Formats: sequence, C-alpha cells, structure tokens
Amino acid sequence: MNTAMLQTTSSRRQFLAAASATAALAALPRLSSAQEAKKPLFEISLAQWSLHRTINGGKLDNKDFAKVTKEEYGIDAIEYVNQFWKDKAQDKAYVAELKKRADDLGVKTLLIMCDGEGNLGDSDDAKRTKAVENHYKWVEAAKELGCHSIRVNAASNGRLSFEEQQKLAADGLRRLSEFAAPHGLNVIVENHGGLSSNGTWLAGVMKLVDKKNCGTLPDFGNFRVSNTEEYDRYKGVDELMPFAKAVSAKSHDFDAEGNETRTDFVKMMEIVLKHGYHGYCGIEYEGSKLSEPEGILATKKLLERVREKLSA
Repeated sequence: MNTAMLQTTSSRRQFLAAASATAALAALPRLSSAQEAKKPLFEISLAQWSLHRTINGGKLDNKDFAKVTKEEYGIDAIEYVNQFWKDKAQDKAYVAELKKRADDLGVKTLLIMCDGEGNLGDSDDAKRTKAVENHYKWVEAAKELGCHSIRVNAASNGRLSFEEQQKLAADGLRRLSEFAAPHGLNVIVENHGGLSSNGTWLAGVMKLVDKKNCGTLPDFGNFRVSNTEEYDRYKGVDELMPFAKAVSAKSHDFDAEGNETRTDFVKMMEIVLKHGYHGYCGIEYEGSKLSEPEGILATKKLLERVREKLSA
C-alpha cells in the first residue's frame, strides 16, 4: 500500500472515530434546564425544637415529625432532638421506623441534638468519661438514621479558668469524636450558654480538639454567656463558621416586613456564605407571639427571601 493510500485510510479512521464519539455523546441523557440551574446558596431544614410545645403538649408524636415537616411546611430535611425520644435511642425497631418513615417521604435526617447526657467538659474525670459514653448510643442511632452529625454541648465547670475549661471540654469532645469517626459521624457543638456562647472560647476548643469530624453548629441567637454578658452574635458566628458543619437559624419575633427583630438575617447569612458554607440552615423558632406553625413558616419565608436577595 502506497503512502497516499495509507494517509487516506488513516484519515478515514480518524473521521469514523470522531463520528462515533459524537454519536456517543449525543446518546447521553442531557441535563434539563432545571438540572443545569445553579444549586441554591443554602438549603433549609427544620429543627424539631421549633415544635417543642406541640410535642410536649401531646399534639405531635415524634414518629410523625418527618411527615409534618414535609406535608405542612414543604421542608425535606429534619433535625431531631433527643429529649423527645430519650428512652428510644437503643430501640432498634423504633429507630428503624423513624428511618423508614423519613425515607418513604423523601426526607433527609441530618442530625440529632443531644442534651441531658452530662457535661463533656466536666472537671471530674469519672463524670466526664460517663458523659462521653452516654453519647455513644446517640452516635449509633444517628448512624442508623443516616445523619451526618450529633449536636452536643461543651459545658464545663464554670468556677475554673477560661483555659482550664477549654482543655476539659476539648478532652471530652476529642474522645467522643474518636468514637464517632468509625461510624462516619461528626460531633458538632452549638453555642449554648456559658463559655460555649463566647465565640473565641469555642473556636479555641475546636483548635485544641483538632479532629476533622469535630466541628460547630453556630446558632444565630444563643450568645448569652451569663445574665450580665451578651456576646456579639455576628462576631460569634464569624468565629465559629470555619468549623461549621451545620447552622441554626434561630428566630423569635418578626416585624411588619417579615424581618426577624433580634437578628439581621441578611447580614448573618452573608457571614455564613463568606466562609463557603452552602449546606443546611435549620429553622429553630423559639418565639411566643406567633404559634409554632406560624413561626416556622415566617422563618422559612424570611430565609427564602434572603436566599433570593443574596443570589441576585
């Protein structure tokens, strides 16, 4: 075969290969315009505490939380509170039922907020160890539910120094995080009163723990360090966001325009987004002027409006 024929054959093969590749690409499913659209700046979830009066009043069963969240509020992600099923963490059938109900509705279970299991920064070694171990069952339940985290508190002995409390809280959190890691779970701390509501203190605890699966859950409203000290909420959230694996959009009251009266949600969400966070912001309504359902919907509407404004 002469040179000219070789060149012609080679060109034909290249043409056929290119045509085949083009046909293969054409056969691939194309993304719809909706799929091509940008993902939202952040997602919205519902923290169960928003309905604590309804649940404590016997008007809502814990098992129906996912259903109510999806059908009444149009939200498809939930955050449980352990107080409402305190004795069920190790009840495998109960946990499986919670998971099935959420899965059937297409609702994601993001985390369990854990309270009342002891102080992870207790100055008594035995009590601190007990507190760490008390959380194990919630790590295991969270894994079964498909959560990414359990939310804990970093309480210590208020009579000790700033630095001593940091070290004790870091010790408890480190040990719990080491237990949670093989389960694929994060241990996240909320600013929840005392020194945990001091952003500098809690950020310092995170640095001492130094575990990838230990982080924060910045809450927009929980910055009361004591009866006489209120930490700047914007500064606090800014300090905690580098470690954040979830965010709590705390709300109480709203003005005539639908803005939260204690927190500038636009300013707060600008801080959240500045740190590259685009995950879930959990509605946590704690007001009393509106009913719980009204407060949840007002907070959702505000978050949606803020998201639209910041997306523009």
